[in-house]
Parts: sequence; structure tokens; C-alpha cells
Amino acid sequence: MFKTFRNALKIKDIRRKLLYTFVALIIIRLGSILPVPGINRAYFEFWVGSQTALGFFDTLTGGSFTQMSIFALSITPYITSSIIMQLLTIAIPKLEEMQKEGEDGKKKIQEYTRYVTVGLAVIESFAMAIGFGSSGLLEGGGTFANVAVIVASFSAGSAFLMWLGEKITEKGVGNGISIILLINIVAGMPRDFVNLYKQFIAGAPTVVNAIIAAVIIVAVIVAMVLFIIVLQDAERKIPVQYAKKVQGRKMIGGQSSHIPLKVNTAGVIPVIFASSFMQFPIVVASFFGVEPARAHVLPKILYLLNQSKWFNISSWGEFKYTLGALIYIALLVFFAYFYTSITFNPIEIANNMKKQGGFIPGIRPGKPTTEYLTKVLNNIIFIGAVGLTIVAIVPLIFLGAFGAYVTFGGTSLIIVVGVVLETMKQIESQMLVRHYKGFLND
Repeated sequence: MFKTFRNALKIKDIRRKLLYTFVALIIIRLGSILPVPGINRAYFEFWVGSQTALGFFDTLTGGSFTQMSIFALSITPYITSSIIMQLLTIAIPKLEEMQKEGEDGKKKIQEYTRYVTVGLAVIESFAMAIGFGSSGLLEGGGTFANVAVIVASFSAGSAFLMWLGEKITEKGVGNGISIILLINIVAGMPRDFVNLYKQFIAGAPTVVNAIIAAVIIVAVIVAMVLFIIVLQDAERKIPVQYAKKVQGRKMIGGQSSHIPLKVNTAGVIPVIFASSFMQFPIVVASFFGVEPARAHVLPKILYLLNQSKWFNISSWGEFKYTLGALIYIALLVFFAYFYTSITFNPIEIANNMKKQGGFIPGIRPGKPTTEYLTKVLNNIIFIGAVGLTIVAIVPLIFLGAFGAYVTFGGTSLIIVVGVVLETMKQIESQMLVRHYKGFLND
């Protein structure tokens, strides 16, 4: 990776793209500390700190949500909008036809995604402003002017980040939205490492205990990163053979290819969906003053859904709430199958292969090919879901058993590793294209 980066700096075009991306990231971090006027940030930071359910959202915003900066919503409305449009593309035939039109259709869908993003940002900003006003978090009260300033600031910040992400994709190294998400997550990691050092190393009773704690922390992080790299790159290659056919005076076809099916087909989406599904009731209840507790029915249910309460081995009374982890795992597996089913269509793949004269060796074209692809896909989805479960659960085990709280959990690590790998591949492909252009020009 470092060799690729060093070679990229030697090329003027790529060096300019890297510089453009670097300047954009500086703008993002500066905007993350630029506060929105009229909000009691001291009390809000204390309130968010007590709401563990909001920890992951604050991680995705790079701490902007806690500080109530103009980038408090970050690119989360865009991510939500993209997922909504992806689901609607499957449900609405008109959008499905538009997606099949090629580049023009994708541009139209992208345009609709921008509109939905702005709409979601306005709705979320307005809901937050009204909620702040009713909770007494607005210094000037819930007046129309204060609400308008907050809605305009949050909405403009989210729209600006969406625009900047597209500019990074166009003029930078690519993957603009993913890179913004990456820098937001990475921004909070130094603070987490300092907290781990103070809690388990500096606070250890002896030097030996401190060394053992340091070795365990480093080993767990390295093992998680390596496991995620393997999980992200693992794929099942299904061989495809194309029949020979005569076209004019030429014989074409006959070549061999393959269909790459990634083991982690759905990426990090199942983890995000499952986490959001578990934490949503807690967030809603917190606005009504109901907190997770071990008393009465509703607080007990919220306590069961709270990820920070799982794997507490201090007593059976605490450990029994780990039942929520089983619900979490079941949701994760369900969303892995659900999301893959709407993004990968074996029937369409089989029909396209049949039209192009392709077939899987030993499998007849048509329905048998569809059944074979479905069977293989179901098997690798399960393997990917198990891998995602391991990545998501391991940090929660250390949190519940040892109190090792970090804002970058398994979901954040998947995003960071995946974006870094994809960005390096983008840089390598740009270097390769430039090499071929130079060869042709010579």
C-alpha cells in the first residue's frame, strides 16, 4: 500500500488529485468544529454522552453531531437517500427501466438521490430544531428565527458535503462519499486509543499487567483488521464458458470467463440496518425521558436492546440481557440475505448469459443456471453473515466484559478497511491507465 502511494506521488496528475482530496478533507474537519449559533452545546454534549445509542451516529459524523457544528448531519442523509433509491429501483418498474438505460439513466437516478438527500436533511434538521426547542436546548428559545437558522445551517452543511463528495469523486482520487465517511471515523480514533491507554495501560496495577494489556489490545485490533481484509476480498468465482459462433466470415466466442461473487456481498449494510433497528427504540424513548433500566417492562426491553449492556459477566442478572445479542445476530443474518436479494438477481444473470451464448460448465442454461446461482449465493451469503457477526460482536464482548468502550466498533473498522482498499485500487487503476496512455503516445 505504501509503495503504491509513493509511486503515485511521482505522477503529476495523481499528485494533483491527492492534493485536491487532502484540501477537501481539511475543509471537512474545519467545518466539523464550526458551531451552529443558538444551541446550548455544553448541555447537548453532556446529553449525547449519556446516550450510548447515539455513539455510532456521532462516529459517522466525526464528532460533528456532539459539537453541533454545521456538519452535524454529515452525509448520513445522502447514505439514507442512496439506500432508499436503491430499494425503490427494485420496487418501481419505471426506476428499474431507468437504471437499465445506461449512463443517462444512472445520472437521472443520481439527480433524484440528490433531491431526496436535501429533503431528508431539511426534515431531520427541522425535527431536531423542534426537539431542541421543546427541551430547552436553544439559548434564544424556540422562535421562528432560531429554528430557521438551525434548519438552514444543518441542511446547507449536509448538501455541501454531498457536493464536495461528488467533487472528490470527479477531481480527486474517487470514492468521495466513502472518503468523507472514512475521515469522520478516523478523526475519533486517536481519542479512543488515548482512552484505552489510560484505562488499561497507564491504569494497570503493575508493569507486567500493562504490557499484557498493550499486547492484547494491539493483537485484537490487528487480528480484526486482517480478518476484515480477508472478508472484504474473499470471493467465489463461478466459471462461465461462451460457445463459439460464426459471425460473417469470422469465428467468435469460445472464451472462458467467470462470475465473481463476493463473500461479503452486502458489505456493511446489514450491520448498519441491524444496529439501527436495535437502537431506534432507545433513541425515541430517550426523547420521552424513558431510559434503559432493569425496572418495569419497557425499560427492561430497552435495556435488552442496548448493546453496551451485553456480555456483562459480573453477575447472571446482568449477563441474561445478552439475549439481545442473539436478536442482533438474527437481524444481521436476515438483512444480509434481504439486501443481497434485492441487489443481485440470479434470474437476470442467467438470462443475460443465455442471450450471450454463455453457460456454466455442467449446468444447463435457463432455470437450472438460476437455481445453481441461487444455491451458491445463499451459501456464500451465510459465510459472509457469519464473518460480519464476528466483526460486529467481538468489540461488544470486550465492551461488556472489560468496559473497553471505543467509538470505532466492528462496523467502523469494516468501513475504514473497505474504503482504504477500494481507494488504493482506484489509485492503482489510474496509474495503470496513465502508463498505457504514455505507451500509446510514445
